[in-house]
Amino acid sequence: MNGPLDPEAGAEAEALNAAQTAEAAEGFRAVHGGEPTGIWAAPGRVNLIGEHTDYNDGFVMPLALPHTTRVAAARRDDGVLGLHSADVSGGTVRLPAEKLAPGTADGWAAYPAGVVWALREAGLLSGREGGADLYIRSDVPTGAGLSSSAALEVATAVALNDLYGLGLAPERIARLCQRAENEFVGVPCGIMDQMASACCTAGHALHLDTRDLAARQVPFDLAAAGLRLLVVDTRVKHALGDGEYARRRAGCEEAAAALGVAALRDVPYGELDTALAGLADPALRPLVRHVVTENRRVEEVVGLLDAGDPRSIGPVLTAGHASLRDDFAVSCPELDLVVETANAAGALGARMTGGGFGGSAVVLVEAAGAEEVGAEVADAFDAAGHPAPRLFEAVPSTGARRLDG
Repeated sequence: MNGPLDPEAGAEAEALNAAQTAEAAEGFRAVHGGEPTGIWAAPGRVNLIGEHTDYNDGFVMPLALPHTTRVAAARRDDGVLGLHSADVSGGTVRLPAEKLAPGTADGWAAYPAGVVWALREAGLLSGREGGADLYIRSDVPTGAGLSSSAALEVATAVALNDLYGLGLAPERIARLCQRAENEFVGVPCGIMDQMASACCTAGHALHLDTRDLAARQVPFDLAAAGLRLLVVDTRVKHALGDGEYARRRAGCEEAAAALGVAALRDVPYGELDTALAGLADPALRPLVRHVVTENRRVEEVVGLLDAGDPRSIGPVLTAGHASLRDDFAVSCPELDLVVETANAAGALGARMTGGGFGGSAVVLVEAAGAEEVGAEVADAFDAAGHPAPRLFEAVPSTGARRLDG
């Protein structure tokens, strides 16, 4: 494997924190002049189980990655939002906070601008408030299904929360960031990504009810059990995914209305067959089947982890992939190849993670066999003529925080 991640703990984590803080401060000084008030970070996430359930008011189980988006920031009193990303060419984007509205910013800048807009729409900022200089740097892979957009939104939000003394709880920050992405950027995402980035804790997976945001941190110490969770970034994103996410969501909403429930989360697992038979449109049935069975799989994984049996979650992960592939139809040849190859090489289970049509898969392996499984996957990609995948270990890490405080 290339680039395994080290646990975010002890001296190594402290050294990484110090290096990221220094780099962000130096970048801010070079771009904006003067000193930043502080440096904030928010992580990407990988979802262990519970895919396409969040916008159906269902259950999810993400964990934060050590990959983060860092924001060095200082308040401005002239109402100007100055945005600079070290990862994107094009210089600094300057926008008037008072005039922000959907359509006034595009590309990467729409995400932080959308956060300022959402804060203003919520009545948390007024007049010229919201002005700030931001220097942004990220190592969350983009296009890999690891929530780089949520990390950018949440990092911006926690910075503004501190700069303006808003006193917002992490859950409120997540809601505001979701609104920014839904209404300002125009992506109809659920709440999972923002909640994971804002609320996850090191060494745990977040068992989240996306209807009421009831959450529980579930201990997830695979190393103690002799296991590892690998992330395989296929490095591909198929154009088919453009618009398909929105179509799946619309189909789920149509099915819920046809079944007379507020959301598909309200269809009991034991009544699934009856519900499917009651749908006149056969195209909606596989969508319902996936959501209902996926919610059940989240409950199974939580039960197994609570029972101290993490090895047994492997088949549940694989079953989840089959459902995403066959019922929800959001997988792709590269993701299927990861799952098939990894399981054949001795993995305990594997599944795609994220929205689909490319991106990443997670693979649960015995620690002793991790290198072999990774090598088999890399060889399979080479034989199929695919770009070499990026493999690393998912280490449950800390959610959004200030780095220099």
